Amino acid sequence: MIIHVVQPGETIKSISEYYKIPVDRLILENGITNPDNLAVGQTIVIIQPETIHVVKAGDTLESIAEQYNVSSMELLRNNPYLSDRVSMYVGETIVISYQTNKLRTVATNGYTFPYIDKSVLIKTLPFLTYLSIFSYRVTKEGEIVPYADDTELVNLAKTYGAAPLLFVSSISEEGIVSYDLNYEILNNPIVQDRLIDNALQILKVKGYYGINVYFRYVNHDNINSIAEYLKRASAAFHEEGFKIFLTITPFTNIYSVNTSFERLDYSKLSEVVDGVIFSSYDWARSSGFPNATYPIYVMRELLDYAVGIIPSDQILLGIVTHGYNWTLPYLHGISVGTIITNEDAIQLAVYNNVPIQFNEIAQSPYYYFLDNNGIQHLVWFKDARSFESRARLADEYDLQGLSIWTIMRFNTQMWFIINTQYYIQKL
Repeated sequence: MIIHVVQPGETIKSISEYYKIPVDRLILENGITNPDNLAVGQTIVIIQPETIHVVKAGDTLESIAEQYNVSSMELLRNNPYLSDRVSMYVGETIVISYQTNKLRTVATNGYTFPYIDKSVLIKTLPFLTYLSIFSYRVTKEGEIVPYADDTELVNLAKTYGAAPLLFVSSISEEGIVSYDLNYEILNNPIVQDRLIDNALQILKVKGYYGINVYFRYVNHDNINSIAEYLKRASAAFHEEGFKIFLTITPFTNIYSVNTSFERLDYSKLSEVVDGVIFSSYDWARSSGFPNATYPIYVMRELLDYAVGIIPSDQILLGIVTHGYNWTLPYLHGISVGTIITNEDAIQLAVYNNVPIQFNEIAQSPYYYFLDNNGIQHLVWFKDARSFESRARLADEYDLQGLSIWTIMRFNTQMWFIINTQYYIQKL
C-alpha cells in the first residue's frame, strides 16, 4: 500500500498515469469528491488489484463470488459502490482481490443512530462484525425508552452478517449525560434488576446478538459500583446466551496542549464482559483545546497501560471519523469547535487555497485559514495516514479489533485501508 500525498501541480490524471491505475478507480477507492481540483497535501491510497473480473451478461454478485471462491461480502468490501446498485453493467471491472498481505482477522464495531441513511448503512454493513444501535435510553426507574423503531436496522445487520448490539446509555436525545441517573442505577439493586430484565426482553423480542453497555465517566469513586453491576448484568445476559460489551470513555484532560487520561484498574470491569471498547476521550470534543481528535500518542499511551491489566484480545480500539474547525484565538470556556467531516475539511482547504499540513506526532492533518471576515481558523481532521496508523495498532497490540464512532457517513478511504489490511470477522 502506498499513501500518495498530493504535491503542487499534480492532478488526478497525472497521479493515475504515474501509478497506472485508472482515474475512475482512484476516485471510487478513495471517495474523492474534488477530482478536478485536488488539495495540496490531500492523501490518495494506492493499491494495485491482484485479480479483476470483467462483468459479462448474466453475471450476478453471487455467481462471481462462486466463480472465484470468495464471499459476496468480500466482493462488496472490495467494491462498496456496488451496494448502491441494483445490477452490474456488462463490461465494467470489479476487483476480486488486491495485492496486499493482510495482517490477520479483526472484529469491527460501528455505532449508528436510527436515522442513518439506509444506503450508507447497507454500504457499511459488509465491513462490520458488530453494529451498536443507539436507539434506547434508560430512566431512573430502570425502564428502557426507545428513541425510534430499530427493527429495520436489526434485520439489515443480520442480512449482511453483522451482529446487532443493543446500545443502552444514560445519554438523553440531546446528548446530555445524567449523572444523577448513573448514581441511581449504580446504587439501587432493584433498579438494576428491572433494567436487566427490560434489556433481556428487548434482546429476545428484537433479535439482538448482545448488548453494549456504556459508561461515559468511569472514575475511582464509581468503578467498584460499576464492576458489581456488570457482574450481575453479565451473569443474566450470558445465562440467556447473549454477549455483553462495555464501552468506556477514559476520563481525559482535553483543555490543554498535553492530553492525558486517568489510569484506573479496568480489569475489574473486563473480567466479566466479552469485549471492552475504548471510545474517543470525548465524543463531542467541541470545547476542548484545538488539537488532533484522539492523537495517536494518546492512543498508544492508553494501550500501553490497558494491555497490562486487560487481555489484549478483549480490547476494541475506538477510531473517531470526524474533525473540528476552531476559530482562533482559543479562549478556555468560550471557544468551541464545529464538527467537520474529512471530505468537507478537504473541500474547505481547496476553497481557501491553503495546503494541508500533517502533524507526525499526532498522525493527523491540519491547516489554518482566514474566513471572509478575517477571522483565523484551525482545522484538524483525519486522512489516510491517520487511519492507517490507527488501524495498525490492532495488529501491533494484538487487539480484538477496531470500533468506529460513527458510521453515519461512509468513509470510503478508511474502510479501503481497513479492508485491505485485515480480514473482517463475521459471526
